[in-house]
Amino acid sequence: MNFLGVQSLIAIISHLFFILLTFWALKGIRIENMMKKNNIGQARVLYLFVTIAIGYTVSTFFIEFILSSQNLIFLFY
Repeated sequence: MNFLGVQSLIAIISHLFFILLTFWALKGIRIENMMKKNNIGQARVLYLFVTIAIGYTVSTFFIEFILSSQNLIFLFY
């Protein structure tokens, strides 16, 4: 496998992991109380979008943090 393929696979796994972790964490929030009555479909779509946005952002942060910490070695060359 080439480096880009491995890096892409790690990014996809990381994104999915953090999206699922965010979904699990948001289950503790009662979002139904903040929505209007009879708008369950809209509440579910909003819940899904918020989960994806937070999970993707956290995953991107961790991937960038790891890559940046690996590049710190070039500071001393």
